[in-house]
Amino acid sequence: MTTRHLNKVAFGRRVYSTARPVAGAENPAQYCLDLVRKHDYESYLAGPFYPAELRTGYYALKAFSVELATVQDSVSNAMIGQMRMQFWRDAVKGIADDRPPRHPIALALHEATQKSRLPSYHLKRIIDARDAEIQSSSHLTTDSLMTHAESTSSSLLYLLLSMLSVSDSTVSHAASHLGIAQTLTTLLRALPYHAINGRMVVPAEITAKHGVVQEDVFRKGSGARGIDEAVFELATLANDHLNTARSMFKEGGFEGKVPPTVMPVFLAGVPVANILGRLEKANFDVFAPSLQVRDWLLPWHVWKSYYVRMF
Repeated sequence: MTTRHLNKVAFGRRVYSTARPVAGAENPAQYCLDLVRKHDYESYLAGPFYPAELRTGYYALKAFSVELATVQDSVSNAMIGQMRMQFWRDAVKGIADDRPPRHPIALALHEATQKSRLPSYHLKRIIDARDAEIQSSSHLTTDSLMTHAESTSSSLLYLLLSMLSVSDSTVSHAASHLGIAQTLTTLLRALPYHAINGRMVVPAEITAKHGVVQEDVFRKGSGARGIDEAVFELATLANDHLNTARSMFKEGGFEGKVPPTVMPVFLAGVPVANILGRLEKANFDVFAPSLQVRDWLLPWHVWKSYYVRMF
């Protein structure tokens, strides 16, 4: 077995109609926090490091992201998924017009817009990307996948920076790369789940290069020829983007440290590094049981990262 090293420098189904008020509308903030804690625990850990007055907005944006990301697995067909996406397009317009629908996430987002500037453009961009994902969750090229990552994860990071009233080109550039790394590592960790559901999340140009047959991955998992090499290539790409994001803070007078005001946003890099490190220890076998178990040390890593201002 070849040992590889990176260069060092599964959601549950929730179904409800968006045509009627959703349970939780009476306490939108708590609804969003509970949703993130259940479906995106790593993001939940970062919440306490945001300023108290912006914490509700943070969980609202993260809940919005979770909500859209899980549509694909919570609807029975693409048409219903598209209807859900249209609901959110209308909701974003309603929020901008001070007429949010009686949905807890929409209400929480509306409250957040009263305290911070949250550009509707980025919200719409996330919706459009998730809508396209419903039609086809596979990507032919890595460029296509990175465009999707930029439209989803990176756009959410831009929204968080905007919520913190930060406008800096270097910081935004770092967020762009971190968002891409975040999407790639999330897809790698979830590859077994997607394989069970007959979806291949590694771009076709990578699987073709390593002779991976999709049906073999769906049936054999880690026993499929070439899948470990394909995973290694995608993990290397994720690691490169993570390192690029880090390198942005070695320029412009940052001296390798993330500014305290934006450090909460870049805590998103801690789980990325954690996943890649664990994947490397498993020799890039994404089907290894150890990767499906939550790292109990992650809260400590998040805390440490915040105070040393590095991710």
